Amino acid sequence: MPRGVREGSKRDRQYEHIKDSYQERGVSKDEAEERAARTVNKERRKSGETKK
Repeated sequence: MPRGVREGSKRDRQYEHIKDSYQERGVSKDEAEERAARTVNKERRKSGETKK
């Protein structure tokens, strides 16, 4: 899970959903976790949830 994301939060659920989606497509666990974390971090940056 990305740093700064609380367990049970919207972003945590988003991360789990994206990770599971990649794994269903046949992506390795490590790669799926990295891609999901990058996607969640990108969304957090877009919405201003992170420091610059």
